[in-house]
Amino acid sequence: MRRHSLLAWHVLPGMLAVALASEPSRGDDWPQWLGAKRDGSTSEKVAAWEEAAPPKQLWKAAVGNGYASPVVAGDKVYVHARSSDPVKEEEVLTAFDAATGNVVWSESYARPRYFSVLGSGPRATPTAAGKSVFTVGINGVMSAFDAESGKRKWQVNLYDQFKQQLPRFGVCSSPLVVGNRVVVSVGGKGCCVVALNTETGAVEWQAFDDAASTSSAVLFSAGQRAAGAPPDVVFMTPLRLLGLDPLDGSLRWEHPMVFQPQGTSPTPIALGDMLVASTQAHGAVAVRVKTTDSGYAADAGWQRAEAKSYFSSGVAGPDLLFLVTNVVEMLPVANLTCLDAKTGKELWVKPKIGYFHAAVTKLGDGKLLVLSDAGTLSLLEANAEGAKELCKAKGCGGTLVAPALANGKLYCRDGSELVCLELPQPK
Repeated sequence: MRRHSLLAWHVLPGMLAVALASEPSRGDDWPQWLGAKRDGSTSEKVAAWEEAAPPKQLWKAAVGNGYASPVVAGDKVYVHARSSDPVKEEEVLTAFDAATGNVVWSESYARPRYFSVLGSGPRATPTAAGKSVFTVGINGVMSAFDAESGKRKWQVNLYDQFKQQLPRFGVCSSPLVVGNRVVVSVGGKGCCVVALNTETGAVEWQAFDDAASTSSAVLFSAGQRAAGAPPDVVFMTPLRLLGLDPLDGSLRWEHPMVFQPQGTSPTPIALGDMLVASTQAHGAVAVRVKTTDSGYAADAGWQRAEAKSYFSSGVAGPDLLFLVTNVVEMLPVANLTCLDAKTGKELWVKPKIGYFHAAVTKLGDGKLLVLSDAGTLSLLEANAEGAKELCKAKGCGGTLVAPALANGKLYCRDGSELVCLELPQPK
């Protein structure tokens, strides 16, 4: 089994290209949560626009309720949502033509009843990998669709299958494809993390007793690695950071992150041999992973207790960290906080970039593209000295959804529509 799994790791380059982020020739796709590298970055660049000539809206399309980000692979944009018919307990995956907004295909499926004052649509972002698109609905119905036709390949209800209770906020953690595994967080005894076969949906492995993660997993490689060895899959649970072997789920390293009653939503940021996690309970915490005689070990690096993030994920590189930090009591506000990546020293704070949330994308020239929860789009020049706003414009309606940037176009999802904006390109 182990030998077969290692072989699968090497013979699925299409899937690995998504997970490990190759460099597409025509511009980056945005095939999963936080983009090709799952870190909120892209090689694409955006030119500053004039106030009188903001980014042009190419098209818009109605979509149902949900907080799942759009993803872009090839010539299609995929959106996972609740059915727009309020009577139906259904979720739907729709493939739009990325250039025109025309519906290429749309596939719905029944789900268990779900209600929340925070919305009842999917919150986990789909993952497009190889010839498939993988989704996880708000109450754990997981599906694999053919990316071209929309035909459903397989489907499982994770909480029925593993006999676990649905998390308080529903399923928020986005699936991660590594080779022939699609890895998800379920939560509960023996199934905190579960890997399913990408082709069949069969369980390849399950491990750990932690509660479900609301944070999405990332890939991370540090220390000395054997040639061809897969990277770690890193989950932040309510108790710890876990670095796992994606082939069998075995623990490579861990670091405590205990007592997080307000959740663990921001995605950890990988930077060299270091991972940075930011939560409301701990602030920003850096963990360094190194090779030891017995394998790997994680050591505490630095901590910046006041750099607390609620659910927006930050970006990094190479020497700076840009975090969306929050004050959640009294009058909520989201700030952009810049830290020195090596030491955690606070360099500056740009206040009020959002109310609860702002989505930050790091561009190929180091600029930052920010979409606030009011739907305002800003382009920032940011360095160790501070952040200068170069331009801003209305991008979409109010939103708590991170956009997707692919091939010079920004796909924003608000409460009722998917909007495609053409961004100006450097000359």
